[in-house]
Amino acid sequence: MYDNQRDLLLKESDRFPPPQGVRLSYGTAGFREDASVLLSTVYRVGILAALRALKTGKRIGLMITASHNKVSDNGVKVADPSGGMLTQDWEPFANALANASSSQDLVQLIIEFAEKENILLNGSKSAQVLVARDTRPSGELLLDAAKHGIGSIIGVVAHDLGILTTPQLHWMVHVRNKGLNGSERDYFHELSSSFRCLFNSNPNNSEWKLKDWDNQLVVDGANGVGGQKLEMLKEMLNGLAIEIRNSGKGEGVLNEGVGADFVQKEKIVPLGFGSQDVGIRCASFDGDADRLVYFTVPSESSNRINLVDGDKILSLFAIFIEEQLTILAARTKATKIDFRPTLGVVQTAYANGASTQYLKALGLEVVFTPTGVKYLHEKAAEYDIGIYFEANGHGTILFSDYCISVLQPLYWELSDVSSGSKSHKAALRLLAVTRLINQAVGDALSGLLLVEAILQHKNWSIQTWSELYQDLPSRQLKVKVVDRTMVETTNAETEVVKPPGLQEAINSKIAKYPKGRCFIRPSGTEDVIRVYAEASTQEAADDLATSVAKLVDQFLGVGSSN
Repeated sequence: MYDNQRDLLLKESDRFPPPQGVRLSYGTAGFREDASVLLSTVYRVGILAALRALKTGKRIGLMITASHNKVSDNGVKVADPSGGMLTQDWEPFANALANASSSQDLVQLIIEFAEKENILLNGSKSAQVLVARDTRPSGELLLDAAKHGIGSIIGVVAHDLGILTTPQLHWMVHVRNKGLNGSERDYFHELSSSFRCLFNSNPNNSEWKLKDWDNQLVVDGANGVGGQKLEMLKEMLNGLAIEIRNSGKGEGVLNEGVGADFVQKEKIVPLGFGSQDVGIRCASFDGDADRLVYFTVPSESSNRINLVDGDKILSLFAIFIEEQLTILAARTKATKIDFRPTLGVVQTAYANGASTQYLKALGLEVVFTPTGVKYLHEKAAEYDIGIYFEANGHGTILFSDYCISVLQPLYWELSDVSSGSKSHKAALRLLAVTRLINQAVGDALSGLLLVEAILQHKNWSIQTWSELYQDLPSRQLKVKVVDRTMVETTNAETEVVKPPGLQEAINSKIAKYPKGRCFIRPSGTEDVIRVYAEASTQEAADDLATSVAKLVDQFLGVGSSN
């Protein structure tokens, strides 16, 4: 039955021999490595995506990107039919595919997996994989390898969407599998029209008057694809004054001294910014535009910044959503309309403790997951409205089908009896948010517009926003170890289970510091243990992190921290 398929796979896979001495693991970001060793891996992920498309009967996405990594790196990841990440159930198969040592082993692995998953490899079914890449020079060659992988499975074709942001590809997979139009222009139209709707629903606005708003905004595009796409989006916003620097038009190197990852970790101004930007609202994308952070330059004499990170973006979104729900609750109670959506905020242990305290003080339900967007997204989907963000600026808002199905008729019902009322506009705003925010994945472009719309709605400066709460000082270290698997954790990675006695020793250190908090977790990619500490002062946070790093070294053997 599989002779033709077997022959095709053997022929094509021989063109992409695996690199010697390299073992790869599929994580939240897919496979990442120096681009020079990725041809075989990307070819094999093309096969994976093709099999997934046959299995689900839906369009699958394949993106060539290494996000915030250096320009010499690249990577590949798969988007499932929902537009979300590849199901975790298939990650072991992804690892086995990438690391198969020969073409014969690879083909046998594929045949056995297909039989286990009841995937027919006789060409009786057709399927499609949407493929795209970011602006890295290595992207074109790797994308060609991915297409060969997709074409190695009979009946599956690759649809090349060209250069996109990662969130654009995820969005297109999501909407096309719903039977809707999913072109890049459709994406831009969805963002611009819903942003305009949010702007016009402001109680202080009666029409589209961006020129009357303090809309001075400068965006760092990380010399990547996000800056280029924001230039295109600007044309549909009719007057939103955004200055784009590091746009990727040749003035700098991707992610080098620029971008959300650099800004968030180093807390200094990116290249192209300086004394001319003091007090101005600034934002930064990462290389593939799925992360967003804001910042201000407080002084002409220093290159330090005031960072407004993913925790504060989450807080801003949560405040706005809760306000609209409160307005609707008063109205629906009076009209006996049953609309009581669950609202949850999802964080990881890396969220600053001050942000968690602030959100809980607002009466919001805050829950924690292990580190990784796939865990955050999965937990957020359990709520009717789930908001998640990592401090690094990756996050989004998820709305359940139930929530949207009630909001739409509720909006029209309120329009019939009270068009222009507070409750009518609240329903309108929430519906606009469901269209503006990218519910498939974190999206710097859509996130930027939602931040801008909410700041304008509340008439807040970036300084007002930044002062919602004061971050606790923190420090991160990593300790090199022989075997990171010696550490096992529980309770969203905040408590150590193994080795015995280590958590008790950490607790004794934490108790010495006011507002002290510290946890350790093994890295997912290298033999290091990561240490995160908070305390009431920076000196105390530094001391706590250092003392716990020494404990890790004592329990796990000789190492070094940095």
